Amino acid sequence: MLSFLWSLIIGGIIGWLAGLIMGRDIPGGVIGNIIAGFIGAWIGQAILGNWGPVVADFAILPALIGAIALVFIVSLVMKGMRKSTD
Repeated sequence: MLSFLWSLIIGGIIGWLAGLIMGRDIPGGVIGNIIAGFIGAWIGQAILGNWGPVVADFAILPALIGAIALVFIVSLVMKGMRKSTD
């Protein structure tokens, strides 16, 4: 149970950092940050592998790079959706 909670915290921090680096808010607040962290970690580790420091089964650098890519893609999709409704 504690490892799951730790994973949620690290996933949220990774998603939050990705949003800060990109200068964009992630929809969904804290839950959105956690989801972005988990999906970003999955993408980053699938593409880049498991290198760098590992915390709570997250390879931090690939996870952060993957989360940054995810935030970028989500922001492009959200921007496109806003333009199509105008």
